[in-house]
Amino acid sequence: MLALLAGLCGGLLRLGWGGAHVPIALGIAHGPLMVCGFLGTLISLERAVALRRGWAYAVPAASGLGGILAMAGVDGGPLLFTVGSLGLVGLYGVLLRMQAEPFLQVMALGAGAWLVGNAVWISGAAVYEAVPWWMGFLVLTIAGERLELSRVLRHAPRVERGFVVAAGLVVAALVVTEFAPGVGWRLLGAALIALAAWLARYDVARRTVRQAGLTRFIAVCLLAGYAWLAAGGGLALAYGAVVAGPYYDAVLHAVFVGFVFSMIFGHAPIIFPAVLGVPPFYRPAFYVPLGLLHASLVLRVAGDLAGGLAMRRWGALLGAAAIVLFLASAGFAMWTARRAALASPASR
Repeated sequence: MLALLAGLCGGLLRLGWGGAHVPIALGIAHGPLMVCGFLGTLISLERAVALRRGWAYAVPAASGLGGILAMAGVDGGPLLFTVGSLGLVGLYGVLLRMQAEPFLQVMALGAGAWLVGNAVWISGAAVYEAVPWWMGFLVLTIAGERLELSRVLRHAPRVERGFVVAAGLVVAALVVTEFAPGVGWRLLGAALIALAAWLARYDVARRTVRQAGLTRFIAVCLLAGYAWLAAGGGLALAYGAVVAGPYYDAVLHAVFVGFVFSMIFGHAPIIFPAVLGVPPFYRPAFYVPLGLLHASLVLRVAGDLAGGLAMRRWGALLGAAAIVLFLASAGFAMWTARRAALASPASR
């Protein structure tokens, strides 16, 4: 959570929000803090909880400590992120020996992409050279989780093969970005579109969106995220290997914010309780930060494409506000759910 908040502050600092009281190190470490310090630690923690082995918690501990060092602007953060990603690959290795299913194989490929991206970064390359690998890490991890949950629909084998092909295209595109960035980024864009199309067509969210309460909220988050994944793929297909500027900003935030954070909003009422040992929670008010997140991203991307710096800046500020508002809403919902559970007769 500290890495997330620091990463948000760093992103706003890069766009001119903030002042002298905000450490410049946060602006430099914005991307690594968000991807490695927050998301890498969160995913590693989720896998460690699922594995239920004490030593597994050393993996999120490594990446979490890397985030602390990155926030402080001292050396050692990239090395610890790399150690954490190597550990996550090891966790998937253990899980695959227990259950060699396609969804776990795809998620393991995602962990491998995180490791490669960190290795590229720690070798002295610029952050933008690690970005496609980090993107592959998050996309493949989330897509693998959705494939796991879609098994309740008992899709035909050809449907699962289509997913594997789309995931394979993502991996192939990541490899190509190392040798031919322009071709690789466009191939990655096409792969993201294909994966988004599969998820939108075959994910259980198409059915659960007709239900109510938490089930519908999750489905809305998922479907909105798939739309942004396709949009990010389309932008990558159109602009290729941009490494800075507004088009780069649009591609990255369509995927990292529009897709990834929409998934976080949707899964948080289930994953956070599983990790923290509290009851699941939901409030209809969650739609407020969700709507603000997507509206702010539309404003930001529109500013990127139209050359409107003010739109881009305000979109970023409102997006950060949406994330903080959701965290506050989720925290309050968790607190009230825990109080209600402790007060119930069954808990006595």
